[in-house]
Amino acid sequence: MRAMVQDRYGETPRMAEVAAPVPGDDEILVRVRAASVNARDWHIMRGDPYVARLMAPDFGRRGPRSPVRGSDVAGVVSAVGRAVTRFAPGDEVFGDVRATDGGFAEFVCVPESLAQPKPPNLSFEEAATLPMAAGTAVTGVRDLAAARPGQRMLINGASGGVGTFAVQLARAYGAEVTGVCSGRNTELVRSLGAETIDYTTTDFTRSGVRYDVVLDLAASRPLRALRRAVTPDGTLVLGGGGNARTRRPFLIGPVGLTIAGQTVGRLGRRRVLQLTARTGTAMLASLREMAEEKTIVPVIDRVYPFERTAEALRYLIVEHARAKVVVAFPS
Repeated sequence: MRAMVQDRYGETPRMAEVAAPVPGDDEILVRVRAASVNARDWHIMRGDPYVARLMAPDFGRRGPRSPVRGSDVAGVVSAVGRAVTRFAPGDEVFGDVRATDGGFAEFVCVPESLAQPKPPNLSFEEAATLPMAAGTAVTGVRDLAAARPGQRMLINGASGGVGTFAVQLARAYGAEVTGVCSGRNTELVRSLGAETIDYTTTDFTRSGVRYDVVLDLAASRPLRALRRAVTPDGTLVLGGGGNARTRRPFLIGPVGLTIAGQTVGRLGRRRVLQLTARTGTAMLASLREMAEEKTIVPVIDRVYPFERTAEALRYLIVEHARAKVVVAFPS
């Protein structure tokens, strides 16, 4: 089968012929029809930040643990393992393979527990956007921020892949949402139901306005500045991956903000929480239900053909894409 392969940090992924995976007893083999592109893919490709090469399971010393990126997929079941009971060949599914990666390939094995039937109202491209981005948004908005009617929530990075889902969810739960984005993306964020702040002209941390929740998905402001925007009894949720558009990887990057947040979070009344993308059967089932009910509607900026996966990755980060970027495979 064909796959986009990278052996060492900093290399551009290249098309190569590799052996097709064989599903284990509790796995399904999926012929990939679409794969979502995430900032996570770019960070692992670059080994960014350097400290992750010593700490994170996805990172090796000189190159990624897995040569094929891609954690969110949608496609058609091609074969099933002996213990699989929920799926059969021909079923349309979406799934989460971030534990092993491998989504930028014609076939990938997905644990049965990390796959769900594709919502019939979504295309393969739309379904592939759900696992990481929408799952992170649900964790931040529903589980950590406990969004509710009347709550004032600011989302920094509202026009990104996670941000567009987060705005929709916060509005669905009744929160009053303000989204921070660039001027070119204000129309998009407003269409999702939020007021907007253009970060190129206004620093929300110095406006004097405070919010019950600040969901930081951009890591573009220091911790002391972010805390100024939170009410004394409010909650700051740190979920940004940092700016990956620099020429060389960071030494520490957003890890520094995380450590500072954990330290400061033990002091004072403001809660400082770290947002980590969660997965699992329950989360994916929730995403399927929300998509079917149109509580969340995927927003896609661009769809690239499989052969242009490297270009899709570069567009996402270097050209500062909005919403989701997806790779599509031939049917």
